[in-house]
Amino acid sequence: MFRNCTRLSARARDCFYMSRRSLSQGSGGSSRSPSLFALLATCVFSASAGYAGHYYTKSQDFASTTSLDSLKSPTYASSKSVAEAIDKIRQIVGPDSITTSPGEIDYHSKDPSNFVRPKPDEHPNCVVYPTSVEQVSEILKICHEYSVPVIPFSGGTSIEGHYIPTRQGVSLDLGRMNKILRLHEEDLDVVVQPGVDWMELNEYLSPYGLMFGPDPGPGAMIGGILATNASGTNAVKYGAAKDNVLSLTVVLADGTIVKTKNRPRKSSNGYNLTNLFIGSEGTLGVIVEATLKLHFKPQNEVIATINFKEIGNATKTVTDLFRMGISCNAVEFMDDKQMRAVCEMGAGSSDDWAPDHMLLLKVGATSKESLKELVASINSVAKKNHGFNIGIASDEEDKERIWTVRKTLLWNSLQWARKVKPNATILPTDVCVPVSRLPELITRTMTKLEAADLLATAAGHAGDGNLHVLVIFDPEQKKVAHELINEMSKLAIELEGTVSGEHGIGVSDKRELLVEELGVDTIDLMRSIKYALDKKAILNPDHIFKIDPSENRNPSDD
Repeated sequence: MFRNCTRLSARARDCFYMSRRSLSQGSGGSSRSPSLFALLATCVFSASAGYAGHYYTKSQDFASTTSLDSLKSPTYASSKSVAEAIDKIRQIVGPDSITTSPGEIDYHSKDPSNFVRPKPDEHPNCVVYPTSVEQVSEILKICHEYSVPVIPFSGGTSIEGHYIPTRQGVSLDLGRMNKILRLHEEDLDVVVQPGVDWMELNEYLSPYGLMFGPDPGPGAMIGGILATNASGTNAVKYGAAKDNVLSLTVVLADGTIVKTKNRPRKSSNGYNLTNLFIGSEGTLGVIVEATLKLHFKPQNEVIATINFKEIGNATKTVTDLFRMGISCNAVEFMDDKQMRAVCEMGAGSSDDWAPDHMLLLKVGATSKESLKELVASINSVAKKNHGFNIGIASDEEDKERIWTVRKTLLWNSLQWARKVKPNATILPTDVCVPVSRLPELITRTMTKLEAADLLATAAGHAGDGNLHVLVIFDPEQKKVAHELINEMSKLAIELEGTVSGEHGIGVSDKRELLVEELGVDTIDLMRSIKYALDKKAILNPDHIFKIDPSENRNPSDD
């Protein structure tokens, strides 16, 4: 019997010998029970040790963290097993909800911007479109049984390689789970499926005078927004995704369906499982339903535009406004190069824009009288900090026109980049620092990029220190461009910030930089949580941090 228990620990082995010796001595009733208990404990302990051996290369049964070098390389299904799993999945969802067409496979292998590119073999074996929580659960059960990787997919707007199928497997497209299930108007919350577009959700909520707080890029869906903890321009007022969720329903790696909590606004019961899954990028579970907090739409809101010659004057204006207790619904910054792109591409009216640093503020109040007082305060503070070209837009059409330019800055900049450098490559990144360190971050970063003869634009959420930089470079400048982008992330860490304010990590260079930001032990703790919930490592493998000690994926080499 013992010869077959190859993974018993020393302690379990001792328990086994003690129990066997006691039984062989023919002890009386009073001593037989402890021996049987010891034997049972031995079996339980050996089973636990054996399962840990599935992915550990050395004994870490009692460690709180999981280091990369303690792991074996994960093993996944053979081609034959993948085919069997796909056949079973087809029986669950039907032939119209699963595809292997080259176009769909390619679409689910990379994001449209192609900023982080998949390797030649990094594509899913199939794309599946579930329509219910139960279908997702059954699909996960099959994939877990066969050790087939699962890559959750919703809006497809991420830019850090979040859904690159590094181990192939099943791309689980949740776009058909797009129902708004229940609105609790009096409680200010709504229950939705992951395939709901946030802009369509706000259209649905608008007649009720309500809105969902986060406002990331156009096309983003709730599943992806929560999986990456996205935010957008409204974060200074309403917070990121994590601040706007009451509860989640999640399907775990083995198909288990869990609900993290009920709908109350507060709870002190147990672990905060809701926020465990938010920002986990599909590596811990598949979000299949979310109860979201709602907010009243701002009334009597205006947009203020202010130009500055110095970045420091712009950020000081923000600090002064906050110190005065003026709460802005959005505070956006665009540097002079970004504004040059806006002007040259003819975005909006020429009366709105000038090629100087700009602050863009959304300010609202309960009454028009209060709003007038706020506008007067903004004028005063801006002028004190050498602001000029101060404009106030109150007409709905004007506000929409101005804000559309801000929300489409990335695509406007891409078009501008291709105009000024037709053969150039474009690479965006984002970091976040304390607001007081933002001028230093922008100045030092842009100075280095200019010194390397790289064209770049900068824009960000000045209210929370989140900076987006778009670097434009010719093919021969690729190496230095990646180096300087990584230096920007390291500078953000030096300034007590983070390597990603709202884009997430994915499989980009930021995986290594995240280790520098948080330290090895913190990443090892994340890895322990990953394996606690996903022992076969089938959920979006290789994302956020490494799970394979032999892996050497470097996006900079693409």
